[in-house]
Amino acid sequence: MILRAAVVQTNATGDVERNTERAVSLIRKAAGKGARFIQTPEVTNMIPATGGDLFRLIRDENDDPVLTILCALAAELSVTIHVGSLALKSEDPERAANRGFLITPQGRISARYDKIHMFEADLGDKGRFREATRYRPGNKAVLADTDGVKIGMGICYDMRFPALYRQLAQAGAHILTAPSAFTVPTGKAHWHTLLRARAIENGCFMIAAAQWGPHGGRDESAMRESYGHSLIVDPWGTVLTDACEGEGISLADLDLGLVAKARKRIGSLTQGRDVSVEIATAP
Repeated sequence: MILRAAVVQTNATGDVERNTERAVSLIRKAAGKGARFIQTPEVTNMIPATGGDLFRLIRDENDDPVLTILCALAAELSVTIHVGSLALKSEDPERAANRGFLITPQGRISARYDKIHMFEADLGDKGRFREATRYRPGNKAVLADTDGVKIGMGICYDMRFPALYRQLAQAGAHILTAPSAFTVPTGKAHWHTLLRARAIENGCFMIAAAQWGPHGGRDESAMRESYGHSLIVDPWGTVLTDACEGEGISLADLDLGLVAKARKRIGSLTQGRDVSVEIATAP
C-alpha cells in the first residue's frame, strides 16, 4: 500500500484567524497534489505572545472554531487530517490542553491525544521553557487507525522519550508522529537525529510537521522562534522529505510494506530483554 502523506509547515502567531487561513490554504494545496494523509504542526491554532493571551484566546474543544473548520475541510477534500495539536481549555482552569486530533475523510474525530511530556529546558540566553506552567500533561498513549494504517500519536517533546514510541510500535503502529514547535537551538542540534532514531529503532515511518520562524512571543509561554524542517522519515531512517525553512508543504509517498521489511531485517522491536542494573563499587 502506498500512502501519499504531506506535512504542513506554518508560522503561527496569536492571530487565530490568520493562522487558520494559512493552515487551510496549505492543506488544500497538499490535497491538490494528491496527499491523502495531511499533518499540521503542534499548536496549529495559536502561539500567543504571552500566557495571558493564551488563556484569553483558548476555547473548549466543542466550541473551538479551528477544529470545526478542519473537520469540515477533511470531509470536503476526503482526506485524513492529523491536526498536530490545538491549544484548548482543559479541566484545569490554570492550564490548557495541548491536544492532537485525527480527523477522518468523513470529517469525524477518530482519535484525540493530549501531549504527555511537557517541554522543560534552560537554554541560557536562548530562553527558559517551562511548558507545564501553562499546559496540563496528558497521561494516555494513543494508537489511532485510518483505513487499516495504525498511527502512534505523539507531540514534539515526546520524541525525547523513546519508551513511549516503543510502546506504540509494539502495539502495531506503522506510522509514528511528532508534530512540533521545536526551538531553533535544540532543533539545529537534535531534530533530525531524534526523528531518525525513533524511526529506525521502531521500524516505523516518522511524520513530524513543524512550526517555523519567529512567533512574536514575549514570555516563556511562547516558542518565540521555531526551527521548521518538517520531516518524513522511512523505517530505515532515510529522510524522504525536509521542508527546510519557510511556510509551505512537503510530500512523500509512503510504501507501508517497508515497515514489515525493516522489522524483518532487524528484529530489535521484539528482542528486548528485562535486565536489572548492578551498581559497581570499588573494593
